Amino acid sequence: MMFWYGHGMSGWGWFTMSIGTVAFWALIITVVALLFRALAPTGNDGIDRTPPPDWRTPEQLLAERFASGEIDEDEYRRRLDVLRGSASHTTPTTPTTPT
Repeated sequence: MMFWYGHGMSGWGWFTMSIGTVAFWALIITVVALLFRALAPTGNDGIDRTPPPDWRTPEQLLAERFASGEIDEDEYRRRLDVLRGSASHTTPTTPTTPT
């Protein structure tokens, strides 16, 4: 019994079919990549310049710690002065009673 491909497919036929398959998948991958790039959020110049969601300044981190109650107001103010480079750093003093 002779199959439909048994007599007519030469070495060039297999080569052409292999190249066609590779070209087909390359086309599919290229289209998907171009669609992904076209639909991704970017700036005006095509480069995504948005900071990562967990990017915060040291002052923001300190404010969050103060807001959550990890540090008290005195410690918050001292650390904020240090972050801002303020030389007017005062240390809290405890009142003394005369004897």
